[in-house]
Amino acid sequence: MRKLLVSVGGAVGILLAWIAAAQPQSAASPEPLRFAVIGDNGNGGKPQYEVGEQMAAALPGFPYELVLMVGDNLYGRQERQDFIDKFERPYAAILGAGIPFFAALGNHDRPSNRDYSGFNMGGERYYTFARKNVRFVVLDTNLLDPPQIAWAEQTLKQATEGWKIAYFHHPLYSSGSRHGSNVELRVLIEPLLVRYGVSVVFSGHDHNYERTKPQKGITYFVEGSSGQLRRGDMAATEITASSFDLDQTFMLVEIHGEELTFRTLSRAGRLVDSGSIRRRTAE
Repeated sequence: MRKLLVSVGGAVGILLAWIAAAQPQSAASPEPLRFAVIGDNGNGGKPQYEVGEQMAAALPGFPYELVLMVGDNLYGRQERQDFIDKFERPYAAILGAGIPFFAALGNHDRPSNRDYSGFNMGGERYYTFARKNVRFVVLDTNLLDPPQIAWAEQTLKQATEGWKIAYFHHPLYSSGSRHGSNVELRVLIEPLLVRYGVSVVFSGHDHNYERTKPQKGITYFVEGSSGQLRRGDMAATEITASSFDLDQTFMLVEIHGEELTFRTLSRAGRLVDSGSIRRRTAE
C-alpha cells in the first residue's frame, strides 16, 4: 500500500525577522518552504519546554509551516498523559497555531506511536509527503528491512519535486562518542540517497548537534538534543563541519529555489550554526 500522507527569545525573533526581510523576493520566485527540526526531544523536562518556548518565539519572524521530528519523540512511560506532558504541552503554542509535526520513529518510541494523530504518521512505520517543491521521505531505521528499502527506492525514483530530503533516527554519519556513525545502515540506504538526488538528511540518536561536511554530495545533520543532551559527547572528526554539545538545540530551515538555508539555535536563543546548501540532482 502506498504511504502518503511570549516573550522568551525576543532577540532571536528580531534576528530572524531581520534575516527574513533581508532575503531577496520577487513575484516570479516560488514561495519558500520553512520548517523546524527537532529530535530526541520527548522527555518532558524543563529544557524541552524551554526549547518549545524558543520555537514559539521564532514564529513571528520565521513563520515555519511544519516541524520534523527525527525520533525518540517520547521517553519512558508512553501512556495518554505522557503524550500530553511530553508533546502537547511543550509545543502548545505551535500546535495552537495549526502547525503540524511529522515524526519518525526512534528506538525509544513504541511502534504504536505511529497511530497517534499528533505525529501525522498515518499509522505507518515509514511514509512520504510533499510540501511545495520538497519531497520528504521518512524512514524507520529501527528495522530497515528489504520491503522498506524497495519502497524508499521507488518513492525517490518517482518523486517529481526538485528537492528531496530524507529523515530518520539513526545517523549514517556522526562524530558522537556514544553512538557514532551507523555503518550498517549506511551500506543499505546511502546508495539510494546518492543515486536519486537527496540533498540533505536529518537524524538524531546522538544527543548533540552536528553538521557534516558533504558526504558524496549530501549534507547530514544530527539534531539529537532538543530534549536529551549528552554534554561533552562530541569529538569532532574529519567529517565534522560544525558541532555543539553544550545545550539543547533545534533547527529552522528555509528552502527557496535552489538554496536551503538553516539556523541552529539553543534553548537560550544562542545562534549555534548557520549556512546554506545548494540542491543536488539525481545521478
